[in-house]
This record gives sequence, structure tokens and C-alpha cells, in this order.
Amino acid sequence: MSKLKLSKSSLQQERNQLKLYQRTLPSLDLKRRQLTVELNNARRELTEVEAGLESLEANIGEQLPMLANEDLQLSGLVEMTDFELVEENVVGVRLPLLKRIHCEVADYSLLAKPAWVDVLVERLKDAAELHARLEVARERVRILAYQEKRVTQRVNLFDKILIPTAQRNIQRIQIYLGDAERAAVVRSKLAKAKQARQRAALLGDGKST
Repeated sequence: MSKLKLSKSSLQQERNQLKLYQRTLPSLDLKRRQLTVELNNARRELTEVEAGLESLEANIGEQLPMLANEDLQLSGLVEMTDFELVEENVVGVRLPLLKRIHCEVADYSLLAKPAWVDVLVERLKDAAELHARLEVARERVRILAYQEKRVTQRVNLFDKILIPTAQRNIQRIQIYLGDAERAAVVRSKLAKAKQARQRAALLGDGKST
């Protein structure tokens, strides 16, 4: 850290820095609060997706108890083969947004498979979409949590370090300059008094002659 210069130019520089910090802090704090709101929303959405997935899995178990039969060959029946992700800008942060998914259903004979397999196919499609939304929701929470932490650190930097340091520097320079100015006044008065005594002495010598 460079040594603080106790000069008028340094005082002006510190004042300019303080004004800049004080102008910047409110906008940073506003962004921090906005990110906190969006992070809470993202966490709520994540909880809802998790709850939806749990509910769907429980529903499948209730609707289709026959899935417990290990003799059934249903693996590979539904497979997600494609998805579309876009980015949305939320308070200056780019977040992923799931637009759609595409699932392929394996060919199965309507005669060879029981009728409830059609219901299972639809539930598996729903589950695939919810799993995809779950991953996206987790990523949104991760990104927003990181950005909120980052902005909070900057807010604390300005509020707890930069602004108080600038204020202390200004006070220190002002005290130094004030002391220097008073010392200069005292020196000036002493010099004038000395000059007056010298003039008086010279005038006294002149009268004695």
C-alpha cells in the first residue's frame, strides 16, 4: 500500500474517491437486494420442481403398482433425445431457461404390451421433463448464489473498507494541513515580531547618535 501523501492535491484526490465510492455504493446495494430476491425465487422454484418430481414418482407408484413386477421389460421405453436451453437476463445475470425437451418412445406392440403402458409412457415423459427442469433450477440457484455473494463482497468492500478509509485519510490530511497552516501563521508572527524588534533597535541606535 502506497504511503498517504499529506498534501492539498492528495486531499482533493481522496475527496473525489470518496464521492465516487458514495455514488457507487447505493447501486451496488440495490443490485445485491435484487439478486437476493431472485435467489429466493430460484430456490422456491427449485423446491417446487423437487416436490413435483417426488409427487409424480409417488403418483406413478400408486397408479401403476404393477411396475413392481421384475419380469416386466420396460427399460429404454422413453428416452430424452433433445432439449432447448435459452438464456434470460435477470438483473444483469445470464441464467439458463429450459424451453422444451424432446423424448423418443421405443416401438412397442399394443398387443404385446398392456394398455397401462401408454399411461406409463406419458408419466415417463413428465418425469424426464421434470428431471431436466430440476438440473436447470439447480444451475440457476448456483449462479445466483455466486453472483449475490460476489456483489455482497463488493458492497462490504465499499461500505466497510473503501469509504471509511477515504474518510480517515481526509481527516488525517485536514489535521496535518491545519497544523501546518497554524504553524506557518505562528512563524509569520514570530518573523514579524523579530523584524519589528530589529527596526526598533535600529531606530534606537540612530537616536543615540
